Amino acid sequence: MLQAGMTDVPEISDEWYRHVVEFADANPPPVQWFMGHFTEASIILLGLLWLLAAWRRLGGGPRDRALVLVTPVLVVLAYGGSEGLKVLADQDRPCRLLTDLAIVADHCPPTGDWSFPSNHSTIAGALAAATLLLHRRLGWYAVPLAALAAFSRVYVGVHYPHDVVAGVLLGAVVVTAFTPLLTIPVADVDPGEG
Repeated sequence: MLQAGMTDVPEISDEWYRHVVEFADANPPPVQWFMGHFTEASIILLGLLWLLAAWRRLGGGPRDRALVLVTPVLVVLAYGGSEGLKVLADQDRPCRLLTDLAIVADHCPPTGDWSFPSNHSTIAGALAAATLLLHRRLGWYAVPLAALAAFSRVYVGVHYPHDVVAGVLLGAVVVTAFTPLLTIPVADVDPGEG
């Protein structure tokens, strides 16, 4: 079912995108309104969960403080990696290519704001992983919230499913892989050590 100009989009992702967007279009307006706002608010909620987890670690030892310092830096680096991949992939948004489908989003992002990977999903995955590393119990709230944040990007019509899966994985992998590498040297220079 790929249209011209969509050869870089996996067929399964195109099909799932269509199913989700058609499902979203059939939902009642209050559900659409909620999902349209949730897609942005979810990042704020994930940030608040991270802040709560970080606050609980601040009174700990050097490793705890190092985790609090390192994880937000890695969230930003994951976002930067996502932006870099967007430039390399330059995959157009589905809402620009599949104009026969109505989307919940107010508008489709402009040309040049590429689809793959999803920045929102990258940030969501990174924040969920960071929260999980800081506070396991709070992390278990952050993980499904990140999944819903990613799904909401498809629901509102601005990303393909593979965009959001790649974004969540990118964010989670960057934070999970680099946190141990950076925490040790940061903990070693902790000024709290007497």
